[in-house]
Amino acid sequence: MHNTVKRAFLLLIVVGAFIAGAVILALSFFFHGEEWATHRANAHIYTGGQIASAGTIYDADGEILAQTKSSKRIYNDDYAVRMATLHAIGDTEGFMSTGIHALYETELTGYNIVSGTYYLEKYGIGNDINLSLKADVCKTAYNALYGRKGTVGVYNYKTGEIVCMVSSPTYDPENKPSDEKMDSDDYKGAYLNKFLSASFTPGSIFKIVTSACAIENITDIYARTFTCDGEYEIGGTSVVCNGTHGTINFEQALNNSCNSAFAEIAIELGKTKLEETAKELGFTSSFEVDRVPLSVGKIDLSKAVDIDLGWAGIGQYTTTANPCMMMTLMGAIANGGQAIKPYYVKSINSQQGFPMYKASEKTAGEIKLNSATADKLEELLRSNVVNYYGDSAFPGLEMCGKTGTAEVGDENTGDNAWFVGFSQRSDFPYAIVVLIEDSDSSARSAAIPLANQVLQSLV
Repeated sequence: MHNTVKRAFLLLIVVGAFIAGAVILALSFFFHGEEWATHRANAHIYTGGQIASAGTIYDADGEILAQTKSSKRIYNDDYAVRMATLHAIGDTEGFMSTGIHALYETELTGYNIVSGTYYLEKYGIGNDINLSLKADVCKTAYNALYGRKGTVGVYNYKTGEIVCMVSSPTYDPENKPSDEKMDSDDYKGAYLNKFLSASFTPGSIFKIVTSACAIENITDIYARTFTCDGEYEIGGTSVVCNGTHGTINFEQALNNSCNSAFAEIAIELGKTKLEETAKELGFTSSFEVDRVPLSVGKIDLSKAVDIDLGWAGIGQYTTTANPCMMMTLMGAIANGGQAIKPYYVKSINSQQGFPMYKASEKTAGEIKLNSATADKLEELLRSNVVNYYGDSAFPGLEMCGKTGTAEVGDENTGDNAWFVGFSQRSDFPYAIVVLIEDSDSSARSAAIPLANQVLQSLV
């Protein structure tokens, strides 16, 4: 009897250990199965460490941007489209961590916890991903950059759909340059999607923020006049202006992008108010765009003296901004204060063609802009185009916008040229951001023609 009890006890221990092991194994599969199945050692998915078998990625018009043929990953037939959409699609080696190939690897390979990658292994097909990007518009933006470094983004500020997202430098994924070339200055930053994952000195596009702060905190701002003689002196030094504008009002100050006037306004507003407005408009916030957290901008005026505050008010000093966030801010102004969150993954379909995911409109609560201020900013930005840039710069688009020329502190390089804006047309609800790095031309002559060319291709 004693031996029977002993054996039964041992058997219970063995059964308990088996059950515990099975539970641990099941939990491991649950929590790590996806990681194991999509590991680069899995020959069913990867060849030589590069993704080979996966679903097809389409643009908004059904054009194939990437697919698998004969166990090899193939990109679009058009060289310029491949170059333009590489940062969105991602490379096959995993260097671009924010591309679809990396972020949506599980969906593309068709992995699920029940069948693993069975369908991919048996039929060679994964889930398909449909993007909101338009290949032809991205191609236009890439060609318009003409080899210059920078980024271009366009989105529908009513729905959130990104139709253009281009970052430069880029390269042809079907004919990648050698490692030596990739390490050269020509390809510096080629793995980085600058639209989502970088921040830059904003220059005069920051005057939109200073204007918002002035509208909300200086009661007689529209009755004020400012005198510009080419510079604004502060404590024995000065903020240099881009011209000599004479006596101008608030609207004319923004039209002419007068550094003197906006330095004066910034100093009157003070550090706290200007910093608070910048934060409310998203400069120090981040949200995810299809699993990619936006690069966080910066504004820190804690140690700023008056001259620093003057420079900060015109978008210099230590201030930085993310291009996608600036585009979203333009959308918020166009929408009467409501910021719609951008996205470019529109839907995902299973191997059998069933819908697995569909994007929906969401607000970006990180940008807080009241409707009254948004309406006044829209009027000012429309005035910029009508009274300074000229409607002829954007034929038929009813554009609102602001240029910016940002000094980056390197005497051997040019300035960064910005344009941010949006169309007022109800049938064309698009906002745009253009950034050209190291530009040898002004933002007005470099960024505006590029913005118009891209938007016209979307029309």
